[in-house]
Amino acid sequence: MNNLQYGKNLCIIPARGGSKRIPRKNIIDFLGKPLITYSIKSALNSGIFDDIIISSDDDEIIEVALKYGAKVPFVRKKELSDDYASSTAVIQDAIITLEKQGKVYENVCCLYATAPLIDEFILQKAFEQFKQEECKFLFSACEFEYPIQRAFYLDKQNKVYMFDEANHDKRSQDLTKAYHDGGAFYFGKKEAWLKENFLFKPHSKAFLLPRNKICDIDTFEDLEFAKMLYQFNKTNTL
Repeated sequence: MNNLQYGKNLCIIPARGGSKRIPRKNIIDFLGKPLITYSIKSALNSGIFDDIIISSDDDEIIEVALKYGAKVPFVRKKELSDDYASSTAVIQDAIITLEKQGKVYENVCCLYATAPLIDEFILQKAFEQFKQEECKFLFSACEFEYPIQRAFYLDKQNKVYMFDEANHDKRSQDLTKAYHDGGAFYFGKKEAWLKENFLFKPHSKAFLLPRNKICDIDTFEDLEFAKMLYQFNKTNTL
């Protein structure tokens, strides 16, 4: 154990090459730069991390990541690069692989490659909250804009069914607020990443963000909306 190099904080950016709905999504053009470079820049500028690495199976993504200042100490295994591999499994594999290389960290942040709205200031504030809170994980989240208790579903004939009709006549202010995962970043203790496979429990806490900082980029429409939000955020201080 004497040859181990102890670093405190690690940022892992998962970025596989096989995205389906938006081909080459992680390095698609986003206002003049590959999308992943925004996450790399934010992580670098935050000053939080001892190392910022990319976990990828794709040569082109790796080349872009290296060009913009990230490290690539290993190539991700093929079995962790398909549509069914979870982010948690990818982070666990990265931690274990790095420990075999003699690199051990106390705190590990999973920062998605598709999070251009997350700047270094958000990461700094979130990390500060993570250090102060008694929790295993802290991740970005946002309040639903509409009460989920009034949600309904449709059958094959397009007929409407409420999930719970008892909430139909309740006032909005009497309904419990609901939140959703921001899909951007997840700070966690190294031991928690290795032992837990589910973040959405009381051992986690949320770092709340306004809606103009959240955009899950899964379609080309999402991509264009994210560009508009990015430009809006750059010209407006909220």
